[in-house]
Formats: sequence, C-alpha cells, structure tokens
Amino acid sequence: MAASVFWHSLLALDADGAPLTPVLTWADTRSAGAAAELPRILDERAVHARTGAYLHSAFFPAKLRWLRQSRPAVWRRARTWCGFGEYLSVRLTSALAASISMASGTGLMDQSTSRWDPALLEACEIEAPQLPAIEDAPVSGLTPRFASRWPRLARARWYPAHGDGACSNLGSDCAGPDRVALNVGTSCAMRLVAPEGLGQGGPTPWGLWRYRVDARRSLIGGATSEGGNVLAWCRRVLALPADDVDLERAVAEIPPGSHGLTALPFLAGERSVGWHSDARGALSGIALNTTAAAITRGFMEAVACRLALVYERLAPLAAPGHAVIASGGALGHSHLWARIMADALGVVLTLSSEREASARGAALLALAAEGAPAPPPLPLGESLAPDPRRHDVYRALGQRQQRLYDNVVGPRLS
Repeated sequence: MAASVFWHSLLALDADGAPLTPVLTWADTRSAGAAAELPRILDERAVHARTGAYLHSAFFPAKLRWLRQSRPAVWRRARTWCGFGEYLSVRLTSALAASISMASGTGLMDQSTSRWDPALLEACEIEAPQLPAIEDAPVSGLTPRFASRWPRLARARWYPAHGDGACSNLGSDCAGPDRVALNVGTSCAMRLVAPEGLGQGGPTPWGLWRYRVDARRSLIGGATSEGGNVLAWCRRVLALPADDVDLERAVAEIPPGSHGLTALPFLAGERSVGWHSDARGALSGIALNTTAAAITRGFMEAVACRLALVYERLAPLAAPGHAVIASGGALGHSHLWARIMADALGVVLTLSSEREASARGAALLALAAEGAPAPPPLPLGESLAPDPRRHDVYRALGQRQQRLYDNVVGPRLS
C-alpha cells in the first residue's frame, strides 16, 4: 500500500496521539508574522542551501513559532508534531514515520544528512524526538481496529506517504531532466527530478525550492499558491455564466491581454518566486466597460505569467530540448487555460493522458521498492504549440505585472 499526500501540512498530537489542532496546510498564512521574524535569527540563504526551503508560512518553522506564541495551551500539551500523512500512518499501523520525501517538505530536514536540522529545531524550540523518525521502509500489518475492518489488507506492507508533487512527476513519467512537469490544480507547480548530484547539496536557484523524491533523487521546482482556486474565486464572486462551456466561450472571445488589466493573483499568499507569506491579490486597470469575463481572463493570464517566472529559473536545469508535460484538473477542464499556459511559457505544452498522476506515482514508487518491473510509459495527449505573437503579448503583460508587484508587494527575495 502506498499513498500520495499533500506536502507541508502540520498537526499537533497529545501524549495519546490525539490531534490538538486542525490540519494546518500551506494555504494557512496566519504564521506570516512568525515567518518574518525568522530571518532575524537565521541566515535564510544558508537555511535554503541545507533544507531547500524558505523561512515562509508554508513550512514548519514559521507555523511552530506561531503556535508557540498564539496557542500556548496547545504548545504545552503537544508531544508530537507531524503532517497528515504521518498521522494517517500512525492511525492505521501505529508506526509514526515520515518518508524522506515528506520530511523534505517540512522545511526542517537537512538534505545532506536526511536528519532534522539542529539549528532549526533550536529556533523552533522543539527536539528531534517530538518529530517522526525519517524512514522510507514499509511496516507490516494494521492495528486491530483496521485489520478487522479490512481483513484482506491486514498483512499488507504499508509504505510511508510520499509528497504529492514528487508522485505527480513520476506518475506523469517526468522522472528525469528531459521532462519538466507542469501541474495546475488548486495551486500550480513546475518541477523536475534532478539528476544525481544536482540539488543534493548542490546549488538550487534562488526563488525555487528543493525537496526529495526519495533517498536517491531530488525534486527542484516552484509552486504557486494560486491556480484553480483563483478561477473558483472568480466563479464564486463574479457574474459569470454557470455553464462551463459558456464560461470558456465568453473568456475565449477576449483577445489575449486586450482587457487592459494587470493582476496579482495572490489570493492565498505568495510562494514562488518571491515568497511573501502575506502578499494579497490586486487588480489594476478596471474601467467602466470591464466585464466579469475580462476579469476572469486577466486572472487566468496572471497565473500563467507567475508560472513563466518559475520556468525561467527552472529551464536551465533541464536537459536541452526537454519536453513540458502538463497535468491537473484545472487544465483538464479548460483547454483555453492550457493554451494560455503554452503561450505564456513560450514552449510546446504536451498534455498528460493520466488523470491521477500523483496516485500513479505513489504506486510506481511502491512497485520499485518491491522489485517489480516498471509499467510502460503512458501515451501522451495533445500538444499545444505557442503562438509567437501571443507569447510577445504575455511577455509584455508579465513585465507589467512585475512593475505592479514591485509597487504593491515590494522586494523580499531577488
């Protein structure tokens, strides 16, 4: 049994293993103030070099400091800090362990040693025994409660959860530097599996993160907190057609960049590439003739422009002539958005035929660990070539967006 689980979640457990907090996800930016305090006591570039992560609200250090300051009763009762994947494992099997993949997404693991980072533990005022053991080996069997519920799985080997981004890359057959994975779901990410050596103690471009697939492979990329959630917000608050086909048609009728709008789509804060925990959305250029469809297109294009910044940093790490393989529900439901992405990135975008890339990736990791042969690669879907004129439009829009960003959000990472 294998599982793909979202990275960066945090739970506090009491002495009996019962949760003291809800699941705190990457989208919870209440620890932005604590994140801003950390660079005063830690060298962020040194932390990034060791852990691949930033001093940002998405990661454990900021959330732990925030909980200590704002929830002192929870802090005193907490005996264990873990993510949802580890909580799932301990509930099902009684074994509390974090895979190297999941541990790398906490912002607390030194990737050169695959151990919890002492300087960060000290800054968070916790000790290593309060965190799960870092272990990729499976455990056998279920607790009595779940063994009786699922007798056919009672003796199965259960692997620790792996990070959804790593699983998504493997599941869409983007397992090396010859393929860059683009995923547009609730949020967005562009990632590549690093070759041996790169990203494992080596340099990672500033603005991008480095996590781990497993003990042998790194994953380098950038993730944005905006994606399908921005389109969902537009649907919820704007007077848009209820039918998907009608909405796509209304947005498609607006020529690229013709609406005069410049948007910052940070409805859930910013991650890559500037890493402002407390950034918020902005929309400039609204006029009397601005329509709901134009605002929607403006935000869709804005998300694509942010991904273009990620790709600009990531592409030099990929092999020459690499392919970009796209997956995710947001693109699967909007051919128009997929075309906007291709035009904004300026590269051929090939759609993956796998609808559940992360689940497939988890299965591939378990098959490999069990010594089973790998299945054949997936057939690829449609390829979308960028239009040079539209690419020029989006490049200019990206420059306009950057000027708005500099004035509204301001510098942090460069």
